[in-house]
Amino acid sequence: MSDEQTFLDKLQARNAVRGDEPTWITARRQAGAARFEAVGFPHKRVEDWKYTDIRSISRGDFELTDNAEFSPATAAALTLPIDALRLTFVDGVFSRSLSDLNSLPEGVSIEPLSQALEANHEAVGGALGRLAGIDFSPFTALNTAFTEEGAVIRLAAGTVVDKPIIVQFLSRANDRPVMSHPRVLVEAGGRSEATVIEHHAGEAEAANFTNLVSEIMLDRGAILSYYKLQEAPVGDLHISSLHAEQGRDSRFTSFNLTLGGALVRNDLVADLNAEGAETQYNGLFFVRGRQHVDNHTLVNHNAPRTYSNESYKGILDDRARGVFNGKVMVKRDSQQIEAYQNNANLLLSDRAEIDTKPELEIYADDVKCSHGATTGQLDEEAVYALRTRGIDEQMARGLLTLAFAGEVMEQVQVDAIAERVELAVAGKLPERFNLAGLVESASALGEE
Repeated sequence: MSDEQTFLDKLQARNAVRGDEPTWITARRQAGAARFEAVGFPHKRVEDWKYTDIRSISRGDFELTDNAEFSPATAAALTLPIDALRLTFVDGVFSRSLSDLNSLPEGVSIEPLSQALEANHEAVGGALGRLAGIDFSPFTALNTAFTEEGAVIRLAAGTVVDKPIIVQFLSRANDRPVMSHPRVLVEAGGRSEATVIEHHAGEAEAANFTNLVSEIMLDRGAILSYYKLQEAPVGDLHISSLHAEQGRDSRFTSFNLTLGGALVRNDLVADLNAEGAETQYNGLFFVRGRQHVDNHTLVNHNAPRTYSNESYKGILDDRARGVFNGKVMVKRDSQQIEAYQNNANLLLSDRAEIDTKPELEIYADDVKCSHGATTGQLDEEAVYALRTRGIDEQMARGLLTLAFAGEVMEQVQVDAIAERVELAVAGKLPERFNLAGLVESASALGEE
């Protein structure tokens, strides 16, 4: 039996017990399944996957579950301590008891995808799959075939949401590993403004597979900050594809922060389709042991006078491996655009490995573009200088590692997220450090 057939058999068994559903949903499932069967799982001979071996997924035996039970105490310990509107999913299943959607502000609609599908919302049907279609990758096709749950967030024009909106995915330590294929759909009306946090966490012994697809649509003048904090257990397998479409004068800021997971692949695509659209990509991945994280980003400047800036930083220890492939595409006649991209990596071990490939593809002549990549190790002189000031070696290395991450972390506006990342990178610190000052101090110490 082929690896693909195992998943198709699971799909067939799932379809056999589904209730009645609108014909458009059934048709899309069938199209996704057919596409997945035709192309199969990606392998290392495929250029976009040459550094990432996904056999732990393709050869896995993952179940589907309808059980959303999760210890409230465990969930509370994992949940970000933020006053927020919250949707919670356990192994991909909506948990009403762990969600908080009370008193939604006027102009805000937040609901689980299953509820929207049950109501056969035409708006959902028209938006779902429009940006992340079945042809993007085998995993988006597989997600489409299995899609039944996720989050649907709609902001009416002119709506400003004061509280963050958290979409939380919790992973359990099951007797048998499970898989989920959630979908996140965000539609931000003109001049609306919000912060959405996608948070992945779970029980330490969990070893499940999540295949997530997110689609984000920003109308004219909309402003959206989208945080993805990935603290999944180190046994989890995680594939994610996020696609953003931007209208005139819209601003999309992405924070992609990866700390957990055994195998992680993040695809990010932004289409700047009208003048004045701005995209900011901020990425940080910190991996240890034998963790593997692969970030592929793409910014399409499809219109003139658009702007993008990308800063991704990787920190790798032990035998961890990272991949960064960032591409900026400037379409023909997209004049007077600005696009900047930088990837910097810090190797804390001689056995850690990073493969980085920044790319620019430009078909216009009146542009300002730059890209670059660097890889290095901690400055041992700076470590020594800190130690002479009474800081032990472990703390000194933690501080300098955190200083390296400072350019990205300075942009994080949610304290609870910043504190989680700082704790993972540098351990328990005596106080919250001023990262800008820390970067400057570390640099000066290394030059003494």
